[in-house]
Amino acid sequence: MGAGASSVMGLEGEAGGQQTGLGDLPESCVAAVIVHLDPPEICRAARLNRTFRRAASADLVWETKLPSNYPRLLALASDEKNPHKKSCLEIYARLCRPNRFDGGTKEFWLEKTSGGICMLISSKALLITGIDDRRYWNYIPTEESRFHTVAYLQQTWWFEVDGEIDFCFPAGSYSLFFRLHLGRTTKRLGRRICITEHIHGWDIKPVRFQLSTSDGHHFRSKCYLEKPGSWILYHAGDFVVENSDVSTNLKFSMKQIDCTHTKGGLCVDSVLIYPKGFRGGNVFTTDTMT
Repeated sequence: MGAGASSVMGLEGEAGGQQTGLGDLPESCVAAVIVHLDPPEICRAARLNRTFRRAASADLVWETKLPSNYPRLLALASDEKNPHKKSCLEIYARLCRPNRFDGGTKEFWLEKTSGGICMLISSKALLITGIDDRRYWNYIPTEESRFHTVAYLQQTWWFEVDGEIDFCFPAGSYSLFFRLHLGRTTKRLGRRICITEHIHGWDIKPVRFQLSTSDGHHFRSKCYLEKPGSWILYHAGDFVVENSDVSTNLKFSMKQIDCTHTKGGLCVDSVLIYPKGFRGGNVFTTDTMT
């Protein structure tokens, strides 16, 4: 039996002996295995040898990683005449990059691990009460925003920020957050500092968050704004998408409209939508309201 096995496998040094390795596996077999890996794992496997590299580029591998409505997303992300002529790997890579739309005030990208869509909505795409009155609000430049600009509140009695979006999200569960910062940041001698002189009023009454969807779901919560000097993601609510071919309408808001006191010193950067469970920064859990 030993001799038979030796004749098949080939012993090192024997005449006619030949060693086999991973590079001798059929490319189709490799593709059938790595299709079950996550995208980052596929990219690591592609570094093993040429066979794995070719298999890791196959359309049958990457088509399974694309959302079912990827043609619609690609049309929104690309200004090319025939974007669908790209390979599935090229399409996947394109969707993973930030893709601006709606005049550059919104962007979306594919989250590599979960395959869900992430979205960022600039403060300039939100309806902010009093934003045109420079006594209360100003847009200020900053390197700490993907859009390089945030809305800064000096002082107001009526704090209200509303937003709405229609989008064909891939099927799945999502969470919506407001990205906020107490205080105004600047740099002195190359060091980041936070100017806190305008911060007041946020410890008296909580901010109320609300999220509603086109299928009738509503989510309400509240939270006191805390931690000056840090960007915080305040959880406004969750929603579920069941049909990726139908546009989902979202309406969301945050308010503190108790006019018995003023509040100020707040930067409003953006609204973020992530696949549920994904964490992209400091998250504050809000108290659900019934």
